[in-house]
Amino acid sequence: MKEISRRKFLKGALAGSAAAAAAGILGGQVFAESTTEGTTEGSGSGQYIPGTYTATAQGIGTVTVTMTFDADKITDVVLDVSGETPSIGQAAADDLKAALLNAQNSDIEAVSGATITSTAVMQAAENCIAQAKGQAAMTTVTADTGSDDDWLGQEPQITDADITDTWDTDIVIVGAGNGGMCAAAYAASKGLKFRIIEQNPVVQDTRHWFGAIDSAAAKKAGSAPSNRKLLLSEISRYASGKCNQRVVKTWINESAAMYDFVAGICENDPYNFTCEFTSGDEAKWPDTDENTKYYFSEQEHTYITSEREKDMARNEVFQDYIEKLGYSIDFNTSLVKLEKNEEGRVTGIIAKKASGEIIRINAAQGVLLACGGYPGNPYMMEQLDPLGTSVTTACSYSPSDQGYGIRAAVWAGASLDKEAAPMLFDRGLVAPGVDSGYVDNEASFGGKAFPGTVRQYNPGTQPFLKVNRHGQRFANESSPYNDIVYAAANQPGHVYCQIMDSNYMDDIKRFHTIGCSAQSRNIPGYVDQQLQDHGPEGDGLVKVADTIEDLADQLGFEGEDKERFLKTVERYNELYDKQDDEDFGKMQQRLSAIRKAPFYGCWLGASLLTTEQGIAINEKTQALDADRNPIEGLYVTGDMSGSFFANNYPCLMPGVACGRTLTFAIKAVKQMAGIDTAEEEMSLGGESTEGSAEAATEGATE
Repeated sequence: MKEISRRKFLKGALAGSAAAAAAGILGGQVFAESTTEGTTEGSGSGQYIPGTYTATAQGIGTVTVTMTFDADKITDVVLDVSGETPSIGQAAADDLKAALLNAQNSDIEAVSGATITSTAVMQAAENCIAQAKGQAAMTTVTADTGSDDDWLGQEPQITDADITDTWDTDIVIVGAGNGGMCAAAYAASKGLKFRIIEQNPVVQDTRHWFGAIDSAAAKKAGSAPSNRKLLLSEISRYASGKCNQRVVKTWINESAAMYDFVAGICENDPYNFTCEFTSGDEAKWPDTDENTKYYFSEQEHTYITSEREKDMARNEVFQDYIEKLGYSIDFNTSLVKLEKNEEGRVTGIIAKKASGEIIRINAAQGVLLACGGYPGNPYMMEQLDPLGTSVTTACSYSPSDQGYGIRAAVWAGASLDKEAAPMLFDRGLVAPGVDSGYVDNEASFGGKAFPGTVRQYNPGTQPFLKVNRHGQRFANESSPYNDIVYAAANQPGHVYCQIMDSNYMDDIKRFHTIGCSAQSRNIPGYVDQQLQDHGPEGDGLVKVADTIEDLADQLGFEGEDKERFLKTVERYNELYDKQDDEDFGKMQQRLSAIRKAPFYGCWLGASLLTTEQGIAINEKTQALDADRNPIEGLYVTGDMSGSFFANNYPCLMPGVACGRTLTFAIKAVKQMAGIDTAEEEMSLGGESTEGSAEAATEGATE
């Protein structure tokens, strides 16, 4: 097996995702349950009772590990990973088997790209080893995973007799993703007493781009101060007024101090990263036509601009940082439930280690949930977001994000936002004839999966001509990412076809899309590589032809639909010549001709990255109950926190979700530790009340 460190692993895992903040939680499906099938042959004098033992754990499907022992060692390992993704989990089986035999224990490195399968194999192997050592049967907690008509399910019942160990600390952080790792780094910088748990064996995928307002980087770049009042208004308008504006103000006013803290670690020894700051014309939505303006005042920061930074992501930096300060992450440890006292205060959590121990973790100052959203849970997706589910063809989420943190919070009395807010990207590449929505897939959690095989086809965002299955144009293609996929909800199959000609790169540069779609114009050869990977010599999902008629045939248009398609292309060329989209009002800058062969076409739906419908919080990041009163001792950040987004994700403000996550992570720690110096009422006057960069990074640079 390729030797990689745990921190290096995520370079391969979930590649290409802006993914989301990961889970660190128990989703019911990851419980390893012992099913001893071998015979014991006497106690012997070694460390094991000779025999063959079997255990199962949940990966993408059910993973079964069978291990044979003599008195002193593991002599054979058999893995059944038939329920895992063929090109990922199943392909990792030989490496995982070899690693277990070589290590002679379950503490092995995850195989790059197969974190879910690797975790399940390690969990089941640990259970087999425990059996072979003659340890008492591990307590099995039955977790309700939900159902097709009840996403919430029942809270696990734990008795004192089930508890195998108790840990006492001040702060418990659940989830080693973007929010959890930032919270841990801040707590470590202040010397606080905390524990951080994560259900997976590694820190989770880093969402590199984060938004902050009027940061030190912005001032260094000479950016004009943001119009904070207008920004607050725009975010509220985007959410149809369903957000909590005091919560939004917390991000606007305290994100600069968040940047100071992150920069104080990442931009100093021993990491010495540089921040790529994006604002101004580069980050501006084109406004060549008066009626096509969008307000974009937010500023984006990223740390993946050099080989050094690509080698070590921000979450890995935070892990290294806290470890050097004497802290550690409790990996392979999952949230089971929250605990409350008689007064209703959250006093800690019940957690379960992969080896089976049930642990009570008492938190004197509070619990921070940073467990991710629910995109990997079809029960929650279909019941909480039927519209988003219906237009999705592909996924780019972490399979670990199954909403268990949300469920645990609701079980504890917290209120879930009533409005779905999926993060949908118009990049769900599929073959002709494929509809949006779930298809049956026994290997996936809940027995369902989206049909697309490509996580995100980035050129799909470009505002080229898009038509439905009848060959008809149906919307203005120049829009935020999710608008076109929602428009497709009114079209056959909830999918649409994108058409471009060989001038695509000139068009893409002129279109000047923003956010992550700017990769198509800013990375040399990027689109060419995408077309190669998905064209005739790749997976064949992008069709290429020398004539529009041939392209129509390859895309599946027949009869009257083909005739309408050809007329639509002709009409689109007329609108380009006029430089006036009389049909749907697209701005001139984003019109394009379809005349020069070869021609390219593909079918698209949405790619689901994460969900932003979360637990209602106040401006202090405290979870709220149904009456909107704070639940003492319970704090929430990241994709599982609510009160900020509704309907969808404001793609015109790239990085706002991660910026909010990091800002609220620090805010929660400050609140729990009693060190928050922010004023009770913060104005939108243009300066953070949190102080200077030097003050904010005092703990980070000690």
